[in-house]
Amino acid sequence: MREMFVIRTFLSSVVKTAAQPAARPGLLRRPRLGSLPAPEPRYLQCTCCWRSRVPAAGFEALDGVGVGPLDGPGDGPLDGPLDSRYTAEQRDAILRLLNTAAPAQLAGIKLLRGKKSLSIVEYRSKHGPFTSLESLVNVPLLKHKSAVVVFDSILNPVQKGRKVRIQLAKFIRPEVDRSWLEDAASIVSIVCGTNKIAWAHVDRGMMLLDWQQLHCPNFLKGTYLASAYLHDISSVVSVLPPADFYLIEKPSISVQNTALFPVMAHMRAVEAMLFALLEPRVGPAGPEARDAPEDRPEPNLPPRVLNMMRTAVGRHFGLMVGEARTSGAQAVRQLMTESVTQNLPRVRFPQELLVKYRNHFQIGSRRAGDELCDALLQAVAFYELLSQSNSS
Repeated sequence: MREMFVIRTFLSSVVKTAAQPAARPGLLRRPRLGSLPAPEPRYLQCTCCWRSRVPAAGFEALDGVGVGPLDGPGDGPLDGPLDSRYTAEQRDAILRLLNTAAPAQLAGIKLLRGKKSLSIVEYRSKHGPFTSLESLVNVPLLKHKSAVVVFDSILNPVQKGRKVRIQLAKFIRPEVDRSWLEDAASIVSIVCGTNKIAWAHVDRGMMLLDWQQLHCPNFLKGTYLASAYLHDISSVVSVLPPADFYLIEKPSISVQNTALFPVMAHMRAVEAMLFALLEPRVGPAGPEARDAPEDRPEPNLPPRVLNMMRTAVGRHFGLMVGEARTSGAQAVRQLMTESVTQNLPRVRFPQELLVKYRNHFQIGSRRAGDELCDALLQAVAFYELLSQSNSS
């Protein structure tokens, strides 16, 4: 009984002590052992001894007060609503450009080169103008973080300084300024074979405008008679469509294989004549040309004819086996299938060309279409590699 009385007395004293208001420790009063003083709101106290106090004047200003609006674009939370990241003026400027810009203008914005700019135009044509920044996420190939980069690029466009040499020199010759290639409306890809020349005309929107080949009966006949070669190549040049650039395939024939010297000489002769016939005329040479400034070429004009390395195109489409390149017929059949089955194919084929070539590249077909395949793959690789180097 005595033990029970002692326990009851101890518990009642503890309850009474806890019910009393805690006395604040002063200069001559130390806190009770085993207890921690209540932290004061205007002081930062040491967690070791709870005696040292550092004044934190104005610290209560953060209590219940939200952070003010951010001034710079893209300073809000990445996962928050897109419209809340920008001011009303900034949203209006972004929406005005997205709703009115042509594909060429959209392609100049970061992350909108290639298919994404076409997707924006197709989406707004089908669903109407964008009414909010959040609605841009509904466009194929555009996600939340990509949209933020696009919006910030619109508000803070990168100023172009001096022209930068293209970084694609590994497969393009001669080197040209990147801006010239980006501004090109269309290209014609040309591939030479042993008895024919094929070409593919593709615009910046990856639409195939023309795709055909022409037989050259004088190729590899006799001793490479220059006049006969000139006749065949001139016939091809006369029917080539106009374009900003002409890409001529640079074959990868090893100089170690002497058995291929006749073919190498043939390829080089055709390549040289194509360069001479497709480049703009300089005008007559001689003293009389000095007094004819209108015949002189304009300064700072890009070269019209370029070489593209055959091996680079093969690696882009996975056609290389060691140093050799396999046929691109299967890759072309895949491109034709995607043009019919996908909303945003890599290249778009007109209906008449699909009908014309739908059975042209089947396995076992006797129709020789290697040059046609290579011309199309070269054009597609050019645009895709250019886009990849822009985004890197």
